[in-house]
Amino acid sequence: MLFESSRIVFRKMTVEDTELYHTWRNDMEVMRSTSPSLDTYHLDSTVDFVQQILGTNSSKCYIIQEKHLQTPIGITSLINIDDKNRNAECIIDIGEKEYWGKGYGTEAMKLLLDFAFLELNMHRVSLSVFSFNKNAIHLYEKIGFSNEGKSRQSLFREGKWHDTIHMGLLQNEYIKQ
Repeated sequence: MLFESSRIVFRKMTVEDTELYHTWRNDMEVMRSTSPSLDTYHLDSTVDFVQQILGTNSSKCYIIQEKHLQTPIGITSLINIDDKNRNAECIIDIGEKEYWGKGYGTEAMKLLLDFAFLELNMHRVSLSVFSFNKNAIHLYEKIGFSNEGKSRQSLFREGKWHDTIHMGLLQNEYIKQ
């Protein structure tokens, strides 16, 4: 099955996941490396955001669950899906910090890319990552993403300016690995 590995399984995000996502979305330690805004959100705002994501055909959003305990540990998405040009952007957040640094992000990215390239027949998947997020950059390069450029000093975080790195992976590059 394309939606499971030895340790994780994807399930479609539903409205019932809103409160869990709201918890992750308001955890500054979780969002520090992935969200351009470190604002806190009211539940109403998160409800609107989730309904918007679930109501569009240009996004596919999944909860990452630890397989054996069926514990939700994060979220991953393909967004801005362009069927005509076969492009999409990917996002991943491991919201449960006890699962950080244990390879769950790598497994989730591989599952998402398998789905994007083998099931949806995407030609290209892209992502953006902050320059200070060295672990994520290393993960993306290990999976095969190429650095395609940067938006210089586009993020002000913790008293310093940081670049946003733009990366991409083509279907033929992913399949030949």
